[in-house]
Amino acid sequence: MTTSEVIADLVIHGGTIVSPDAEYQASVAIKDGMILAIGKRQAMPQASDYLDATGLHILPGAIDVHVHFRDPGYPQKEDFASGTAAAAFGGVTTVFDMPNTLPAISDAKSLREKHEIASTKAHVDYGLYAVLGEESLTNIGELIDGGIIGFKCYMGNTFGRIPSPTTGAMLELFEIVAPTGKRISLHAETNSIMERREARLRRMGRTDPLAHLAARPAVVAVEAVERAATLAEWTGARIHILHISSTAELRPLADAKDRGVDITGETCPQYLLLSADDYEAKRGVIRVNPPVREAENNDPIWQALVDGTIDMIATDHAPHSIEEKTREDIWTVDCGFPGVETQMPLMLTEIARRGASLSDYVRWSAESPAKRWGLFPRKGALMVGSDADIAIVDTNLTWTIDDALTQSTARISPWHGMEATALPIHTIVRGKFAMKDRKLQEDARGWGRSVHDIQVMPPAEVRNSDQTMEAVTSARRSATT
Repeated sequence: MTTSEVIADLVIHGGTIVSPDAEYQASVAIKDGMILAIGKRQAMPQASDYLDATGLHILPGAIDVHVHFRDPGYPQKEDFASGTAAAAFGGVTTVFDMPNTLPAISDAKSLREKHEIASTKAHVDYGLYAVLGEESLTNIGELIDGGIIGFKCYMGNTFGRIPSPTTGAMLELFEIVAPTGKRISLHAETNSIMERREARLRRMGRTDPLAHLAARPAVVAVEAVERAATLAEWTGARIHILHISSTAELRPLADAKDRGVDITGETCPQYLLLSADDYEAKRGVIRVNPPVREAENNDPIWQALVDGTIDMIATDHAPHSIEEKTREDIWTVDCGFPGVETQMPLMLTEIARRGASLSDYVRWSAESPAKRWGLFPRKGALMVGSDADIAIVDTNLTWTIDDALTQSTARISPWHGMEATALPIHTIVRGKFAMKDRKLQEDARGWGRSVHDIQVMPPAEVRNSDQTMEAVTSARRSATT
């Protein structure tokens, strides 16, 4: 083969492609980071490299819209290099990183500095969130100009203690963001309820793991989802409900969708696979916000994922050290645990157990997040012209999760010792191997890039613009001049 005959950079033969609608055997040709062709083996162009994927499934790389890589501020917990390495090992090709770093991402300077960090370390593509709160209210425009995937609003306390905005501030923030079309992701727990209950439990001397669950009953999420949906309906803002943990949240989520609110929701493996029954054995390791709840929530959340009430799967990957997760007093245990590396194996195992399909998983993990964040079909699809973001997976491999062998800096999670029946073998990001044959490709460090510049959101549908804070105060100023 001569140089003049080489058309593709890589051709993958022998695998089974999985789309949201079908599974079929075909070859894939990649050129300049994008999918050049999909079809029969004999129809593929000559290439400079080939990969035999016989017996493996070829999936669009997962898009995890909810990770915490702790960089800057807490790199000892995780940085962009280790976090995106974990993503690559988990078949995840794009991550959206949360803004509760140090400093929090609330202005152009902090955003610019975080972009510099991510661009030099990332093995996979990424989007960056900015804080939506009273401290960033006047910075919305500069944050969008600086390159963000969306905003994160903390209605309840979590790691970093970012202040929760009042409902009045939330309304004004939604009014400002609505015309931009950006989606607002919400930690939907009502802070005042949780803090009141936690203070009472502390005074009683409760320090056991289940005290954390007692402080955050499902009503804190239900009230917050209903309130956020009302504000979004009034303003036309797009919102996304993070980490849905309870059956009770499904009603206000479905009701808002029925009313035409542009609202989406995610859940995480912990709310499908774990329950309050696990607190005794796993103790502080299981502590996360919102909490893992009673077992009767698992099946309805799964069904909501199947029927589309919940739109996608994410992880809330939130690493901490072993010492920070094994303290005896639950109130001193840091909330969260790793998940970006284990989500795909765990979910594919659960799909096999419950009789769902690989196509369902592709819809939840790739297509839906790409569509809801304006990245489809560049991301979240295996189509000619799409970015070559690919997870090549062995769906018939039984193995046991071992925290000590994960890529994350954190070496402690509730997944340790669990058996899985699927494992990503290769991960390709824009045509380049980030992980190959279960080995990290060091030349992929710094290959990841921000996806904000390819994001195309639908036109905004603003409501009640004549009654916004800006509108009524401008009218007042005009009347007095």
